[in-house]
Amino acid sequence: MNLTVSIDDDVLEHARIRAIRERTSVNAVVREYLHAYAGIDRQRVEACDSLLALSQSSGSRRGGAVWTRSELHER
Repeated sequence: MNLTVSIDDDVLEHARIRAIRERTSVNAVVREYLHAYAGIDRQRVEACDSLLALSQSSGSRRGGAVWTRSELHER
């Protein structure tokens, strides 16, 4: 998806210079900022935490069973 944004020329010029120094692009910086602003990273962390909590509270365990590699890959 494309987005058109109006940015002051002076601000954009300084952003380009900084991006060059940091070996990135203004586009990449804006993309990363919007990614964080949208909470996508936070949502992933929360989803992983939720999955781990569910796994720990499920009560299912492998018990004392031990499998060989060939047993795990039997079809």
